[in-house]
Amino acid sequence: MNSRRTFITTTSLASAAFLTGINGALAAGFSPAQTKRNIYIFSKHLQWLDYNGMAKTAREVGFDGIDLTVRPKGHVLPERVRDDLPLAIEAIKSAGLLANRMTTAITDAEDARTIDILETAAKLGVKHYRLGWLAYNKELSIIQNIKVFNTKLKKLAELNKKLGLTAAYQNHAGVMAGGPVWDMGLMLDEIDPTLVGIRYDIRHATVEGGTAWPLGMKFIADKINSFDIKDFYWKENNGEWKPNNVPLGKGMVDFNQYFEMIKSHSIKGDFTLHLEYPIGGAEKGAGKLSCAPEDVIAAMKQDLNYLKKQVQTL
Repeated sequence: MNSRRTFITTTSLASAAFLTGINGALAAGFSPAQTKRNIYIFSKHLQWLDYNGMAKTAREVGFDGIDLTVRPKGHVLPERVRDDLPLAIEAIKSAGLLANRMTTAITDAEDARTIDILETAAKLGVKHYRLGWLAYNKELSIIQNIKVFNTKLKKLAELNKKLGLTAAYQNHAGVMAGGPVWDMGLMLDEIDPTLVGIRYDIRHATVEGGTAWPLGMKFIADKINSFDIKDFYWKENNGEWKPNNVPLGKGMVDFNQYFEMIKSHSIKGDFTLHLEYPIGGAEKGAGKLSCAPEDVIAAMKQDLNYLKKQVQTL
């Protein structure tokens, strides 16, 4: 696979042509409302653009910043972080956006790649990053696993304190650590959430928590330092029921209660918007779209408008 420099070179002309066509329409048709919290776009959904195209598109749609993927198959590959992360950060800053947040696959403070990524990011002004996921060891009990996770996260907290960084562990539906939500409260015991906290995802919490998700959210409220946001509903296919991702407000997530809980528990933190429903491969981080770029832009505008109206209530 060629480096991200090659990727940037081969896609810059296409990005420029695309942006020339949409910038005027976006500027004329969208006036972003002011919010008290920043809203980032998850850069996975813009991996069909180079760094400059990604940044300019995010700015024109109305986002405050970009949550940059610095992980395998991301906008910045871990092995290229020293060369390519400065390019990505500069592109984001040049577009007038916040370039202080990234999503990684980091889980081990003692891994050489972890130190390389975090030291480079810290020097470039990144302040907040999302961790990778931890897997339960089937040979250990749940409590034993949680103790192992707690030890790993404490070491990451120490590294973050040294570098001036904040990390967040995201809850995700399934059997990984964080799936049931309450386990995050235990594995982050005695850890300062300004060093390592929780990236709360209401979509995944609803999948696993059903109507009981408010209890889990209340349990971990003091450890939440940021939010990932998306929506879904259950859909039957050939006798099998699975979560079906949809635009914000089109699914079964109770956003009214969700935002009310954020307010009532005085939970601070910014939002990263995810678009995980089918939009030409952008939902999967594709490097080439199977739909018109304008369709992706329209989806982003729709979800951003919905989210900004909700965030204004906080």
